[in-house]
Amino acid sequence: MLFIRKQKTMSFNMAGKPSSLALTIVFFAVFVSAVHGRFYRGADLVSDGVSNLRQPSLLTLNPFSFYSSSDSCDQTYGVLPCTTTIIGNLFLIVVYGYLMFTAAKFLSGGSELLLEILGPGIVGGLFLPILGALPDALLILVSGLSGSTSEAQSQVSVGMGLLAGSTVMLITLIWGSCVCVGKCDLQDSVAVDLRDTKGFNLLGSGVSTDIWTSYAARIMAVSVIPFIIVQLPSVLSSSSGERLAILISLIVAVALLITYCLYQVFQPWIQKRRLAYAKHKHVISGILGHLKMRSLGRLMTDDGRPSEEVIRKLFETIDTDTDNYLSAAELRALIVGIQFDEIDFDKDDAVKKVMEDFDTSLDNKIDMEEFVKGISKWLEEAKRSGDASRTGGYGTIKYLSDFHQQTKREHDLLGGDVGDQSDEVVGDQSDEVVEAVEDPKRTTIKAVLMLLVGTVIAAVFADPLVDAVDDFSDATSIPAFFISFIALPFATNSSEAVSAIIFASRKNKRSASLTFSELYGAVTMNNLLCLAVFLALVYVRELTWDFSSEVLIILIVCIVMGGFASFRTTFPLWTSLLAFVLYPLSLALVYILDEILDAYSSSLA
Repeated sequence: MLFIRKQKTMSFNMAGKPSSLALTIVFFAVFVSAVHGRFYRGADLVSDGVSNLRQPSLLTLNPFSFYSSSDSCDQTYGVLPCTTTIIGNLFLIVVYGYLMFTAAKFLSGGSELLLEILGPGIVGGLFLPILGALPDALLILVSGLSGSTSEAQSQVSVGMGLLAGSTVMLITLIWGSCVCVGKCDLQDSVAVDLRDTKGFNLLGSGVSTDIWTSYAARIMAVSVIPFIIVQLPSVLSSSSGERLAILISLIVAVALLITYCLYQVFQPWIQKRRLAYAKHKHVISGILGHLKMRSLGRLMTDDGRPSEEVIRKLFETIDTDTDNYLSAAELRALIVGIQFDEIDFDKDDAVKKVMEDFDTSLDNKIDMEEFVKGISKWLEEAKRSGDASRTGGYGTIKYLSDFHQQTKREHDLLGGDVGDQSDEVVGDQSDEVVEAVEDPKRTTIKAVLMLLVGTVIAAVFADPLVDAVDDFSDATSIPAFFISFIALPFATNSSEAVSAIIFASRKNKRSASLTFSELYGAVTMNNLLCLAVFLALVYVRELTWDFSSEVLIILIVCIVMGGFASFRTTFPLWTSLLAFVLYPLSLALVYILDEILDAYSSSLA
């Protein structure tokens, strides 16, 4: 879903300039080479490295190799530091993770600046989602690109761990946190903006979003189709069709990615048209209600047909100059005098649309017969939308109230409420006036440089981060998947997560819609772009597909949360508990499937 957004909540300095700490870390990472100590057991002086004393060649400070090891390691690019110790690799993971976090901030800041200049469409629909998933995609790419096939098979689990971890973290921990910080009091199953008096009431407080957010959740649920396809050979116990399934899944993932990007490009136009139609229906509802109050009889007869006699009398009351025609000025006077429940719309545009509905002769005025036909058509539309069977028949036309409530609810669900005139936009983007950038040329250059720096940092330090995770896994005997599942998503998605939580804390429907739509969009890009990169690696390098448990947790989380959010727009506080519980359950499920069941199967064999 597309939104125009100005990130005033985050310090631009953080996104625009690397901190001194970051520069220090980069300097250290570039100029420090691999260092090994020696194990000291004797009472003699330690050798200075020149004298040949009786001590072993390595000085080890801990016999369990917690701080050092006699194993050798390969420096990434031949210059970056490496180590085989637990503490050393943990330090490198923190350093490289921070650099990937810095890269993500550069990409986020640059893309936001570019969006302010160029607006939505190609930039917001195509570039921003791809740039948001770029750090993850690069990490996945380098995890299986270098080394021999056996090394790639070992390291590619880091990429799958990152893919699964990012998806699960965004849709569980971050999603639940946004519900907690963005909660407002629920009234008639709808969150009231900026009112939070019930505290942590599991049923009485929560968040509400617009209907477009539900659509984004449905798209996220659909994005798991490639995972299902690639897993079919394992389900059918057919090893011969594995490569074909990988290829088909790759093609489907790319096709869905292209479709999603095109949808993002054209979605603002679709959204604008649908909201404009909802506003027009609200104008119809308001005019019919106003005419019902002014009529000298019932607008509908007992048999459910429009009363032409009453409609003609209404025409005469509106025709103030008694020329037997309704002009645009007379229609505008009618519309201005109607209360539309604070729905904001252009009065002249409303007059134009009413004129288009009634003026079949195209003479820019409405005669008596055109007015009767137009009002009759509106009444029939209201009758189809209302429930006449429960309101006592057509003669009472109480279904006009139903029609009015339905159009108001539809307008609100589409994000058309204007109670909060904040910077962000959810809904009709034509309602938002984007502030002009003072120096577009300079801002464009700055945005491009930020995007370039972020891309370079992510590309350079993705490979050493994967190596550090793999070496840490070897040193601790912890599967690389669990390390990448837990640690790496916080490095590549932390900037996005902090931004989402800050936006949710504004406690209104617009910001909640923006927040959850971005989370669903980020998961969709992970499931399509990052999976496509991963499948291409597996297929080209002829690696073995052995990620059934990882695929299973992605399917479970996306289907549960996507299905849950697809058919509702209000989320009580208790829904955050569901999201939080899914995260440890995902880890436990992978551990059970990968460690316990595999070990049990091996013992039986």
